Amino acid sequence: MCSPGGAAPGPAAAGDLPPEWDSDDERMAFLFSAFKQSREVNSTEWDSKMAFWVGLVLGRGRRRGAVRTCLRELQNGFERRGSVPLGLGTVLRELLRRGKLQRESDFMASVDSSWISWGVGVFILKPLKWTLSSVLGDSKIPEEEEVLIYVEVLQEKAEEVYRLYQNSTLSSHPVVALSELQSLCASVCPDERTFYLLLLQLQKEKRVTILEQNGEKIVKFARGLHAKVSPMNDVDIGVYQLMQSEQLLSQKVESLSQEAEKCKEDARSACRAGKKQLALRCLKSKRRTERRIEELHSKLDAVQGILDRIYASQTDQMVFNAYQAGVGALKLSMKDVTVERAENLVDQIQELCDTQDEVAQTLAGVGINGLEMDTEELEKELDSLLQDSTKEPADLPPVPQKVLSPPISDAELEAELEKLTMCDGDLAQKASSASSEPATALGLNL
Repeated sequence: MCSPGGAAPGPAAAGDLPPEWDSDDERMAFLFSAFKQSREVNSTEWDSKMAFWVGLVLGRGRRRGAVRTCLRELQNGFERRGSVPLGLGTVLRELLRRGKLQRESDFMASVDSSWISWGVGVFILKPLKWTLSSVLGDSKIPEEEEVLIYVEVLQEKAEEVYRLYQNSTLSSHPVVALSELQSLCASVCPDERTFYLLLLQLQKEKRVTILEQNGEKIVKFARGLHAKVSPMNDVDIGVYQLMQSEQLLSQKVESLSQEAEKCKEDARSACRAGKKQLALRCLKSKRRTERRIEELHSKLDAVQGILDRIYASQTDQMVFNAYQAGVGALKLSMKDVTVERAENLVDQIQELCDTQDEVAQTLAGVGINGLEMDTEELEKELDSLLQDSTKEPADLPPVPQKVLSPPISDAELEAELEKLTMCDGDLAQKASSASSEPATALGLNL
């Protein structure tokens, strides 16, 4: 059964139905009857019945926020005492003629949307049909499970998606991954198919463009409220790749920070356990991790610097100029910058970034030989950790002042054992003498 909106179809809610639905059986019998073959037979009754159902069908879609519906879903929704409206097919055909509804297949065929894999069959089979129906009109009653689109609801929800993007942190980026946008719009789109339909509507309005790059779909939004989006170009793809690099670097820095903190805690634990060598090894590992974090921070700053310039651009020309500024900054000079190699700007950036990495590695080489750092420096840090670990919380009892006795030697243990043995012998002798006294007394009494 058709369930276009993602939720199971069911009877209409009380707010979806007019007052006479339960109170006027005679009128409802008329409204549930089929339409006459020709409107000319009784135009007044025909128009009255059509107006009733048109308002009910459109109102149901708007109240539910549904983008998609079908004849079967509406029949189930408007079922009354076991009967379904016999004229709903005629009503849907009229709404198609007025442009209030549109067949989903026709809508997808009207948009250049080859990036949607599930629509391939539609794109191959429907364009000619859509062209003919748009010219000649569509007089065919929809099939029971043929998916139809509420045109106005689709437009309103597409506008809502655009506003969500503009008001989110994603709007600082010229392009965004389709998966990130879908997560942002989860409250508006109950299912993936509805989300794609909203993107198709925005693409039809020339406010977004979508490109599939290495198996991943990238969405580019128009930068202004009334602006039209320009086609995706190499600059946009370069920006997206920089964004991905920034995300990966940030994740790596976070992971290494946690690793360094763990090394510090391991050093403290080793100190408390008296394992000094283990503690020193933990500190060395912490130092190495901190060096890697510093190197990643410098790379992350460079990537973010380039992105900041690009995000400030409002047009593709400004984005192009931002790339030129980035190249000049990497060359440490903004003078005599030409546009002779404009087509290779992205390659230049990559080349300069590689050079910067080599310089960073060379500078870091001074510290490579010093990985086995001065022992005195490590001793100082170890003493600092020991001082931190000996600080007792305020609510703990005071430390006893009694000086602990030195470890007992084997000779002392043997002497103690001998004393215990002698004591045990005395106790046994006393017990024997004590047990004989009653017997003696008893003998005397006899």
